Amino acid sequence: MFLTGTMKINDQGHLEIGGIDTLELVKDFGTPLWVIDEEGLRRNCRMLKEAFARWGDSVVAYASKSLCNMAICTIVAQEGLSLDVVSGGELFTALLAGFPAEKILFHGNNKDPEEIRMALQAGVGRIIVDNFHELELLNSIAEEYGHDVDIMLRITPGVEAHTHEYIQTGQIDSKFGFTLTDGQAMEGVKAAVNSPKLNLTGLHYHIGSQIFDMEPFRHTTALMMKFIAQIKEETGQEIYELDVGGGFGIFYTQGDRPGNPEDWAEAVMTTVQEKARYYGLTVPLVIIEPGRAISGPAGITLYTIGSFKEVTGIRKYIAVDGGMTDNIRTALYGAQYSALLANKADQQPVETVSIAGKCCESGDMLIWDIRLPQVESGDILAVFATGAYNYTMSSNYNRLPRPAMVLVNQGCADLILKRETYADLLRNDLLPDRLKNR
Repeated sequence: MFLTGTMKINDQGHLEIGGIDTLELVKDFGTPLWVIDEEGLRRNCRMLKEAFARWGDSVVAYASKSLCNMAICTIVAQEGLSLDVVSGGELFTALLAGFPAEKILFHGNNKDPEEIRMALQAGVGRIIVDNFHELELLNSIAEEYGHDVDIMLRITPGVEAHTHEYIQTGQIDSKFGFTLTDGQAMEGVKAAVNSPKLNLTGLHYHIGSQIFDMEPFRHTTALMMKFIAQIKEETGQEIYELDVGGGFGIFYTQGDRPGNPEDWAEAVMTTVQEKARYYGLTVPLVIIEPGRAISGPAGITLYTIGSFKEVTGIRKYIAVDGGMTDNIRTALYGAQYSALLANKADQQPVETVSIAGKCCESGDMLIWDIRLPQVESGDILAVFATGAYNYTMSSNYNRLPRPAMVLVNQGCADLILKRETYADLLRNDLLPDRLKNR
């Protein structure tokens, strides 16, 4: 059974999180319901920050694409982290939440001019440049504003981490970054150095997501330190910051073997320090960008079970009141989850079922073949580790309203995301007069 953070089974045999019985959460807020354990979220922030700080100068920047709203941005700021954003929408959310602009790193492979202007007007700390087009565009917009801009270059190192192909980003054939192996990255560095309004402070790489093996981090960091030495030799440019991205894996199901933050810190920091000594370089400030590792384990999703279908001798389907609209990951790349019946959390499993969503899609499945107690309509299903990439990838497919989200802590539950209504679904709909008058 997978319980983490403040989750436990209470005296009533129900799942409890943040000091609150999940059945009370369902009664007060309905289902589907995203629930975020504030204590768990803060603990994850601190664990990563402390793990890297023990090895030297480092910055933890929370990857907001994993879970982004004003409450989450506020908690991350309170924990002293920086923030990684990848769009104007994420940047706008962070700024509205009062996140310090100088601690924001702005990523993205196709930032449009308005997004860049928003970032410059706000005074974001770093813009991570992804390609030659962006170098030219950013430099020209910076000239409009009349001041220099601190940038980093995203480098594609040619390293394939052992993860799903959809979430591999470090391999050569990727839409992201300046490719290291064909000389494009050095060309990008030289273009940045020669851009009048751009100040190249560092390099960024990201090799993928949900990575358990620390060796790809060691290997890629070593490659990047060698490249930093080559940059100094060829251009005289010192690189004082190395952003190693995120990708640290978490536990979803039995068989997952994630490391701990100390493993990641040791792999990256010792490699940086050893290679700096070897090449005679200044040890760069190390930046990490965990998202899933912070938000993922801190979230659960609660569903109400509705209909059943049994295919004799093959499978029993159990349908819930959510699905791919609030969690696309299973349909998208076969993600796997652990779950239990929140109202029967102390009961032993007796049957194998598959959890289906309510969308009009055969692929709308949340969990295949999970052992649960005897399932009945009206039971509450709790799916674990749904804090990352569930809300942020949600949709209104089939015109289903998005769920609410609550933040729980020490017996308090605060709504941080309102449940959408049918009226919300139509708020941007327009009906031309010529259609009304036919």
